[in-house]
Amino acid sequence: MDNTDHIDAKSLIDGLSHAPGVYEMFNGDGQHLYVGKARSLKNRVASYFRGSGMPPKTQAMMRHVARVEVTVTRTENEALLLENNLIKRFKPRYNVVWRDDKSYPYIYLDDSHQYARLGFYRGNRSEAGSFFGPYANAGAVRSTLSQLQKVFPVRQCEDTFFRLRSRPCLQYQIKRCSAPCVDLISRKDYDEDVKQAVLFLEGKDKSLNRFLESKMEAASDRLDFETAARYRDRIGALRRIQEHQYVAGGTGNVDLVALHAEQSIIGAEVVFVRGGRHNGNKSFVQPINIESTLPEIMTSFLSQFYLDKAVPKEIIVRPKPAEHDLLEYTLSRIAGRRVRIISGPRGPRLRWLEMAVVNAQDGVRRYAMGRSGVLRQLESFRQLMDLDQSPGRIECFDVSHTAGEAPVASCVVFDREGAVKSEYRRYNIKDVTPGDDYAALTQTLQRRYRHVKGGAGKIPDVILIDGGKGQLTAAKAVLDELQIAGMTVIGVAKGPQRQAGLEKLFLWGQKQPTILPADSSALHLIQKIRDEAHRFAIAGHRRRRDKGRGRSTLEDIPGVGEKRRRALLRHLGGLQEVAKAGIEDLAEIPGISPILAARIFAFFHDN
Repeated sequence: MDNTDHIDAKSLIDGLSHAPGVYEMFNGDGQHLYVGKARSLKNRVASYFRGSGMPPKTQAMMRHVARVEVTVTRTENEALLLENNLIKRFKPRYNVVWRDDKSYPYIYLDDSHQYARLGFYRGNRSEAGSFFGPYANAGAVRSTLSQLQKVFPVRQCEDTFFRLRSRPCLQYQIKRCSAPCVDLISRKDYDEDVKQAVLFLEGKDKSLNRFLESKMEAASDRLDFETAARYRDRIGALRRIQEHQYVAGGTGNVDLVALHAEQSIIGAEVVFVRGGRHNGNKSFVQPINIESTLPEIMTSFLSQFYLDKAVPKEIIVRPKPAEHDLLEYTLSRIAGRRVRIISGPRGPRLRWLEMAVVNAQDGVRRYAMGRSGVLRQLESFRQLMDLDQSPGRIECFDVSHTAGEAPVASCVVFDREGAVKSEYRRYNIKDVTPGDDYAALTQTLQRRYRHVKGGAGKIPDVILIDGGKGQLTAAKAVLDELQIAGMTVIGVAKGPQRQAGLEKLFLWGQKQPTILPADSSALHLIQKIRDEAHRFAIAGHRRRRDKGRGRSTLEDIPGVGEKRRRALLRHLGGLQEVAKAGIEDLAEIPGISPILAARIFAFFHDN
């Protein structure tokens, strides 16, 4: 019997008004199945309970609906915002949920320091300073920063690195920085380089070129040919970058968004253009679980994508969204200025939009091929492990450290669609004996599955552990303690000389390991998941290790601030020389009093 038989549809519909709002559909377990927005709640909800004419996928969803709740809003704009928030929060099964949890990266100009710094930034843009972007991915930011360094030698190092320098670093040697850390450039000249870099990032290349040309001519007029040649080289380097990055006919801040649907798969492609410069592409592909038209999906995509992100002045789309005027109004309110959604561009913009469509089509094709490959691998895995059905969720754990230093564990998640990166987690390991991988794994699994037992996650069908019998035993002990049963737990031990294809699989209850043939689809899946966990753990370990190593010992001495640290290192040549210096030598350094000199001496020698 359908769950909808338990719903008194007539009473539900009679109690609704024609006001705008949001409706939520739940299954018998109270989980969200679908969230929708309506101009008229009464008309929209009633359409789900008509006797015939509903598409097959909608009928399939309604067979699971046990409860419907509605929220009345004052305006359609409020309904759109509420619908977006609910979809992102609950990720209902039958909504098209665009997985885009990460914020987009920016180039950040930190001008709080006397020598401003350019760098990579991702997160809430609440910091003081200027942000340029967004960029499609971290690679696009790194590429732009690298090109910037070749033209404008503005520092990109962290403050902890900057203030500890006693001599120029490698970036100065390869002409990527002007070494303000050791005063090899005047403050005025450095600020001029920063100003030029900002003009470039803002897309004001014509103004920048005119400025540099005037500087070159002025230097030539006063017979300062060395300076004129430097400006000439900078102009040439800028033109090469512009030729590489410029969008033909592109001006201003524009995003191009294209959709393509095929075989119940929807693909979206977003092209970022800022200041007329191409800032990269972003692709989204996923299955469609309920019938929707492309204009309706475009409305869903634009609302989910932009309602909590920076909005450009123009969004060029194909197809036109179903609620064009409402979206324009809502996005304009969010941006605090007029935002235009254009569906019929001409000239160069049309060609770029058509290219975005081609990329969306290609993304759908590759997704279909990849999904079929993952499903085949999961089926091979099911047969290998003699499971009742293919696993729907696999979690894999790995621990990374350097001789016991800064251990970090990773958990990566795969489902029938592949990697679920939004559910990846890292765990900083604390209070264990350095190098004790068993204790580190035990702590990780305890932290992971205590939360899951508390309802903060999902129990996987399969757990993969990077390791052998010892790691498998440690994992089994944790699961027994937490009383979690019914999962397949596998230890994946590396082969001789860590050679891929010779892995041994340890299963609980089996005395001998399983060795799969090198061409096994199941083995390829296990290797892929294990390698992803390894990569994710190493990245977290390196970040934690480098952060710890970037701290100066001098920071622990009361009274030694940034200027005094720099003075100590500059006059004595390094940390080792500071540790060896006597009180009299320390007191001769400007800014170091005899009392502070004694404190510094005692710090190194008493400890």
